[in-house]
Amino acid sequence: MWEHQSLFRVSAQLFAEGVFNLLDRSLRPEVFLLGFASAKEGDEPEAVVLEPTSIRYSPTDFQQVKAKAATLEANAGPQGSVYHLHPNDHDRSEKQHWYELVCQATESTLNTITAARHENRRSFCSVPVSLQGYLVTVVLQLAADCYDGYYALPKPATGRPSNLPHAATLEFLHDCSRALREADTADNDQPVLDRDYNELLRSAGRRLMLRVAPAGTHGLYDACNGVAALRHEGDEGIGTMLVSRRLHPAVVPVLTLETPVPMRDHRSIRKLLELSEGHTALISDASHVFGLGQLVPESDSQYEPLVTVHFTNHYSWEISHAGHILMRVVSNTPRLPQGRVAADNFARIIRIVFPSLDADSTDYLWDLAQQATTQPTGTILVITPGAANEAKRLTRQCFRVVPRIMTPSVLRLVTNIDGAVLIEPNAMCHAIGAILDGLATEKGDSSRGSRYNGALRYVNSSKYPMLAVVVSEDGWIDLLPS
Repeated sequence: MWEHQSLFRVSAQLFAEGVFNLLDRSLRPEVFLLGFASAKEGDEPEAVVLEPTSIRYSPTDFQQVKAKAATLEANAGPQGSVYHLHPNDHDRSEKQHWYELVCQATESTLNTITAARHENRRSFCSVPVSLQGYLVTVVLQLAADCYDGYYALPKPATGRPSNLPHAATLEFLHDCSRALREADTADNDQPVLDRDYNELLRSAGRRLMLRVAPAGTHGLYDACNGVAALRHEGDEGIGTMLVSRRLHPAVVPVLTLETPVPMRDHRSIRKLLELSEGHTALISDASHVFGLGQLVPESDSQYEPLVTVHFTNHYSWEISHAGHILMRVVSNTPRLPQGRVAADNFARIIRIVFPSLDADSTDYLWDLAQQATTQPTGTILVITPGAANEAKRLTRQCFRVVPRIMTPSVLRLVTNIDGAVLIEPNAMCHAIGAILDGLATEKGDSSRGSRYNGALRYVNSSKYPMLAVVVSEDGWIDLLPS
């Protein structure tokens, strides 16, 4: 299609891994390019081009995409037509409409193929860009079981995100489309996609907050960050805010302000946040706060789940809907809610790291891992057959203990101090409060804390097989290796 398409595809793949690994490494992003020759029929050679050619799909799988797009256009009827006074505007609109139909047809074709082949993949496509005689689209595939495992807002709107992974996907594809338009003229000595990963996630967070705001009001994401960053009389901002349109029937007013406070007045909002308590929350339409109120009980006929913003700590807040957390934001960095470690994922990694371990031992280690994830200040549980030797090596930076079987109740006690707990796969404990060491690794993440990066260095440089359960103070839970 064009000279540097391989470079672009590799750059997009690395970009996707950098972004989605920050959300959830189990999403396993995969990127490839798909081009439709504008002047060729679907069954002609080079009518469909794949990059890379070694991908598990073939050009024949996409021969009917343009025909399917034409069918979608015909089914749209008169309501799908937009007329403009200026001919150039009309042509531009018609062309954009056709590109969007090709995008829809490509996604539909891919989802049909993956379903027929029982592939655990969910496919998303960027709107095609006309490049060197081809309509080029970027295809992003994510692990379907992981992607579908996150709560999504009901009543999905076209082009609007239903959760944070979806918002990140839309933002990623938008960046890819922009970079494709520059692919002809870009200086290829520089990365094609070089946007900061966390900056993309912040844009995705803004997208999601725009989706949940009544009437699509802008600025809610940044307003929540501004409020969370302030203290009131030295105290951290902890409180709740319901996001709804004014006079919502599911909200019972408790106190109404005569003059609503604009959301951009962060200091006043932070002060009013002190009034929220229990079921009573600030009420906002994402533009102003206009009082205090309560959500009616679920048994009430007027009940409707509303988006709730919880200010949990200094610089920390989260949004939820119907009791499901959609996004957590710590220091202006959006992340997915990390609950307890999934039992099936823990067992899968245990089988990889310790293939000879029996089911009873795996279940017991799972009980210990669950206990570790309840530690509110964070901790590290290291499982390795080299625990005894490592306890000796780290004598000056740990508390060695007389070997004993670790139990959940004892683990709860010993994780109250900083440092890692070293146990063998048979749950025999040899050290607590261990300060881990290790060589620097390119897999490190500067957006994460020292606990996570220290455990990552330790696991990657160890000569023993090991599994580390890392519980960060901000609530994130990781299994290393993931």
